[in-house]
Amino acid sequence: MTSPSTDAALRHIVLIVALLNLGYFGIEFAVALAIGSVSLFADSVDFLEDASVNLLILLALGWSMRARAQVGMALALILLVPGLATLWTAWEKFNAPVPPQALAPTLTGLGALVVNLSCAYMLAAYRHHSGSLTKATFLSARNDAFANVAIIAAGLVTAFFWRTAWPDLLVGLGIAAMNADAAREVWTAAREEHQASA
Repeated sequence: MTSPSTDAALRHIVLIVALLNLGYFGIEFAVALAIGSVSLFADSVDFLEDASVNLLILLALGWSMRARAQVGMALALILLVPGLATLWTAWEKFNAPVPPQALAPTLTGLGALVVNLSCAYMLAAYRHHSGSLTKATFLSARNDAFANVAIIAAGLVTAFFWRTAWPDLLVGLGIAAMNADAAREVWTAAREEHQASA
């Protein structure tokens, strides 16, 4: 059970994280569409999903453990959505494997990395509060930071070593796999909470 002051601080942090994710979704999605990047598309959809998750968490923080566990299970399913969208985009790219611009993904990935590291840093102190809910948002921010490093690397590889669509495709698929693993972790935590509350 968290104290009222901790809950208030957590709500404030979750709101900031939601707004940061929503803002950078718009930037990254626009760049992804402009240059045809699977990895940036995957990451931008993930920013939108993170914003949605954080807004849901903001609403559910004051609920009972059982209700929070049910929201946690729903969030686990939501975490799968970016992966499915990425698989579709990757399939289209596979059929027309034109390499994206190299500089734009690198610079956009750097911006995304700053946003995600900031979010992960703010959430780190609260990742064990409110069970699966804050676990979901912390894992999303942490995984996204790893994904951003991979996007930057793919851009550099495409620019200097291998002028092909494959680095971008592989990173996009890796992001989808990471989202699936995060969904599994959140589902497990939520199910344990649900059983504990029964």
